[in-house]
Amino acid sequence: MDCRHIQFCDRKSKIDYHQLQSLFGLGAFWAKERKIDELKIAIANSEPVISVWDGEQLIGFSRATSDGIYRGTIWDVVIHPDYRGVGLGRKLVETVLSHPRMNRVERVYLMTTHQQSFYERIGFETNSTTTMVLHNQPIHRSMPTPALQAQESLGA
Repeated sequence: MDCRHIQFCDRKSKIDYHQLQSLFGLGAFWAKERKIDELKIAIANSEPVISVWDGEQLIGFSRATSDGIYRGTIWDVVIHPDYRGVGLGRKLVETVLSHPRMNRVERVYLMTTHQQSFYERIGFETNSTTTMVLHNQPIHRSMPTPALQAQESLGA
């Protein structure tokens, strides 16, 4: 496949959320149920956000979050199934890693269920010592911390 016409973009304003939702439905089992209003929040809080375009068609996407120096995490790497196997996924991850928000970060994390060998070829290593997860559920009534409880009891 000739990919010379494929464009990579780091402008969040270019994201077509309906196309992104469709791309996730086609190529990202973990993100099939994401709603557009929630995607807008995730993207607003991510830097960089990289999209991949074949003309006006969104064919790839990834985003990252980072403190800019110590830790960063890459999220939602997806390439349209019709465009896989030609190096676009590698270029997408490398584009995220080379962004000024990510290129000085000491450690970059990502989560993957089935693509460990793909990421190992890019330089990532399996890490079983730091993975933990909290399935945070929305709390209807905020739980005061001990410091807030003390302030409340003092009438603050």
